[in-house]
Amino acid sequence: MTKKITLLATAAMGLESVVANEIKALGYTDVQVENGKVIFEEDVQAIPRCNLWLRTADRVKVIVGEFNATTFDELFEQTKALPWEQFITEDGVFPVNGKSVKSKLFSVSDCQAIVKKAIVERLKKKYGIASRMPESGALYRVEVSLLKDKATLTIDTSGSGLHKRGYRTAQGEAPLKETLAAALVQLTNWKPDYPLVDLFCGSGTILIEAALIGQNIAPGFNRSFASEEWDWISQDKWTEAFDEAEGLANYDQPLSITGSDLDPKMIEIAKNNAMEAGLADLIEWKQMQATDFYPRETNGYLISNPPYGERLGDKKEVEAIYQAIGKIMKNHPSWSSYILTSNEKFEALYGEKATKRRKLFNGFIKVDYYQYFGKRV
Repeated sequence: MTKKITLLATAAMGLESVVANEIKALGYTDVQVENGKVIFEEDVQAIPRCNLWLRTADRVKVIVGEFNATTFDELFEQTKALPWEQFITEDGVFPVNGKSVKSKLFSVSDCQAIVKKAIVERLKKKYGIASRMPESGALYRVEVSLLKDKATLTIDTSGSGLHKRGYRTAQGEAPLKETLAAALVQLTNWKPDYPLVDLFCGSGTILIEAALIGQNIAPGFNRSFASEEWDWISQDKWTEAFDEAEGLANYDQPLSITGSDLDPKMIEIAKNNAMEAGLADLIEWKQMQATDFYPRETNGYLISNPPYGERLGDKKEVEAIYQAIGKIMKNHPSWSSYILTSNEKFEALYGEKATKRRKLFNGFIKVDYYQYFGKRV
């Protein structure tokens, strides 16, 4: 396939602009930002490159077609009219997922069945198949998404979600998604020559993502993608993308990154995850109380996702930690602090109004990212 295709990078609410900036940094400038997604048109090479490099997107999908549909007949006929044979091979496996929001066609299961039937009829005619489709080859996961009667038909290029980097061997009770962790780092102005600390490191996700960013290591370098099996994306395209990623990595970049946690089990998990990511020698791990933190360097960065105190019994203890950290950081004005929490009283507890505040979602929890900019010395 030589012509340009329309791609859709899905994003968590609040991270659309971060994903858009990553896409632009790859050299793709015709970018359209919408709620929960970023749309852009590029050639096939963008599929390997985006899957390898996008740190904050959830998935990369090909948009096969969009149209309005208020009846099942319209959905069937317009789906059937799309050029599915350009994407799905004769033996392709193509399960259909769906979702419907504020649309007359609200039965997701019926929409999925109709789209599946329409694709089957189109492919059987194009490939001259009289019996059942074999569906024994590569995976082409189709999604029909209905929003206000507008149907968007896509094929997922990623396979497993892009947050699955391949390094997480274990995790705690409330793990931070890798894509959100990467976004927390990218929403700061941290550079790899500054010290970076996470006082509630848990399984180490924020700092592992920071180390990958610091050494410019592509987050998807150690995993595979569904579209690697597609015959219309040549292996040369994937080889070129992986070679580019290897060439751009800066493994010699020194880093000063430290993670601490009160739970020694989490420290061991974080160490193992860092080792699996190939970053064992780049991050220092300490078992300690967050309130024992004492910065010994200037111009550092604190990025943390502390406990939120959602449970009544934990609330006072967590709020006391917020107060203590605020006092510590006040005595170190050259440090910048970035704290993610759902606690609406955080600024009062921390003792200072944030320089910036950004609304995000940690899973289904509405949170704020409080940003305090240090004064460089």
